Amino acid sequence: KAVAEAYGRGFLGQNILGTDFSLDVYVHRGAGAYICGEETALMESLEGKRGEPRLKPPFPTQVGLFGQPTLINNVETLACVPHIVLRGPEWFASIGTEESKGPKLFCVSGHVERPGLYELPMGTTLREIIYEHAGGVWKGRKLKAVIPGGASTPMLTPEHLDVPMAFETLPKVGSMLGTGAVIVMDETTCIVNAVLHLARFFAHESCGKCAPCRVGTSTMLKILEDIEAGEGRDGDVDLLLDICETMYGKTFCPLGDAATNPITSSIKYFRDEYEYHIKEKRCMV
Repeated sequence: KAVAEAYGRGFLGQNILGTDFSLDVYVHRGAGAYICGEETALMESLEGKRGEPRLKPPFPTQVGLFGQPTLINNVETLACVPHIVLRGPEWFASIGTEESKGPKLFCVSGHVERPGLYELPMGTTLREIIYEHAGGVWKGRKLKAVIPGGASTPMLTPEHLDVPMAFETLPKVGSMLGTGAVIVMDETTCIVNAVLHLARFFAHESCGKCAPCRVGTSTMLKILEDIEAGEGRDGDVDLLLDICETMYGKTFCPLGDAATNPITSSIKYFRDEYEYHIKEKRCMV
């Protein structure tokens, strides 16, 4: 609708507003595959092919969509451009941190009183996001864990609440900003079950192009399913870590690395829950 309105008012198309500048905009609906968040897989999808990452180089700026040089940006990035043009780069740079400029959309979900989408300055702490904007952990419960930037980012704990949500700060505590999708888990959460759901997601979304990701995600899923079902074995936790180490940095695209993050980080902070599941054949919460 917005594109149609822009054409109707002469803001898009040929000779825009009587000038020599022309621009056409197309909205293409994708099939929803997670792998198409990888830029070259996205181009494969746009060309009508199966969503799989391409070998790089050549990079999209050299050989991209239909073999042409291509610039790829997230919608969130493009949405900032009009404000920068209208208000100036100094205004934009005044928001956020020294290395992470501007506002950021934080999508808060999980065990909070007011889940939703919040636009806040880069560098806003997890504490402010969760407790001031999202209303705190629901039902008066305690915070157990939080995923700061979507399924692909390592899990954090309450001790990290005062870490600024920025590109340069989250890696210092072993995580990353990712998409800014904050997933909050309260004290009643079974960490093994939560990670199982994430592992199932990555196993389903793996395109299957490379063996480390294809085999690794499915194997980790099977181990987690066994642990959750009370059929875990001694050594399963170390086996999960071994598989993660084998996968990390050795897959065709970052999806394989991403699949290891929920597992390694949850074992780092909640290994006792995994061991309890294996020994007692049930959850400790």
